This record gives sequence, structure tokens and C-alpha cells, in this order.
Amino acid sequence: MSLSLTLSPVLDLRAAAPLKAALLEKRGEAMDIDASSVERLGGLCLQVLLSAQRAWAEDGLPFSISNPSDAFRESTRLFGAAGRLGETLEAGGAF
Repeated sequence: MSLSLTLSPVLDLRAAAPLKAALLEKRGEAMDIDASSVERLGGLCLQVLLSAQRAWAEDGLPFSISNPSDAFRESTRLFGAAGRLGETLEAGGAF
């Protein structure tokens, strides 16, 4: 079974600590991140997601990002991280 986490529309500096806490609560289970509502993605939240991706990989557990919004895609592209996070998507993902 895979746990799901829906990202907030605004992932700015203030959202980083709550995002980290939410992910830590779910560590140890397969994870699917729903990025469909994201309107703005800041660098610190991107770092949290990249760190979580690595932690799940080290634990040998699936970590995927599904339904990325256009804003999420564009932000990760501008940060140069689209390929890194894109590798976590399931085959049916649109990212």
C-alpha cells in the first residue's frame, strides 16, 4: 500500500518545515506525492522533496510524484531539477 500526500498550492519558505514534518511522519511506507495543486514551488521546498526522494531510495521504498501542475513542472525545470524528480514518477505519470 502506498501513502499519499497532497502538496499545498504555495510551497514557499513557510511551507518547508510543515512539508518536512509531514514527510517524516510517513517515512517507512511507499509514498505518492500529488502535485496537482501546486501554484508556486520555492527552492527550500524543492530541497525537502529531493531529500525525501533520496531518503525513500535509501530505504528501498517507492517515492513518486503524480499529477504535477504546470507550475510545478516549470519550477522544477527552472531550478534544473526536473530530471531528478521526474525519475520518481510512475510510468503513467505526466511529469
